[in-house]
Amino acid sequence: MKRNETRSDVEEAVIRTENLTVGYGETVVLQGVTFHVAKGEIVTILGGSGCGKSTLLKALIGLIPPLGGSVWVAGHPIVGPDRQEALEAVRRKIGVLFQSGALLGSFTLADNVALPLEEFTDLPKALIDEIVHTKLAAVGLADYAQYMPMELSGGMRKRAALARAMALDPEILFCDEPSAGLDPVTAAELDTLLLQLNEALGITLVVITHELASILAISQRSIMLDSEAKGIIAQGSPRDLQEKSTDPKVLAFFHRNPSLLAQAAGSTTP
Repeated sequence: MKRNETRSDVEEAVIRTENLTVGYGETVVLQGVTFHVAKGEIVTILGGSGCGKSTLLKALIGLIPPLGGSVWVAGHPIVGPDRQEALEAVRRKIGVLFQSGALLGSFTLADNVALPLEEFTDLPKALIDEIVHTKLAAVGLADYAQYMPMELSGGMRKRAALARAMALDPEILFCDEPSAGLDPVTAAELDTLLLQLNEALGITLVVITHELASILAISQRSIMLDSEAKGIIAQGSPRDLQEKSTDPKVLAFFHRNPSLLAQAAGSTTP
């Protein structure tokens, strides 16, 4: 535990890992990963390419089973003999904004947003239609309900995917590189939308990103992964990591300075 944290803080976290090991087959990507996320917190998971950010996300949302350690999401342990039952419960409490948006190209925006409601609830169609309209309106797309995804800009598709991720009013929203492929203005608009959701609904946000502007704009706490360490090398507020860290890799990430990048690379060379 970190300073000023109590055991109760950790145990009541909406996401908690202990000595988590994840990977594929015999290939270990991350090991010994321990962290927690408090209810209503905005946490960014960051690091260079190949450091395990997306692999960690897949473990947290149940797409891959951990190789070792423990994971709790929304109060459910998703490791062990009751994993499938726990995942069914968890998937009703989380939303996921995938990097690609993952909208179905043959469905209208309205039909895409309705999918989780149709899969996980028994609500009548009229109420589902009302919820879909509300979710699309919340992201500024109420007038585009009958559009197909390919008729819209990348930013609009990402907002539509966000509406779908919020369809079930999740407790936790996971976002995988939400700014990927967006211009700076559109990315900033999406950041603002995420902040508004957090402030209005108290939703917990876990955002996988390498975009420094987004990290500084929305994150209350950052967790930095490293491919050579195969784990966490730093945790803290983005400002503290940027201004107070002495770790060459952390400095290189936050300052994007060629000389610092060279220093960070040299620090891991035998």
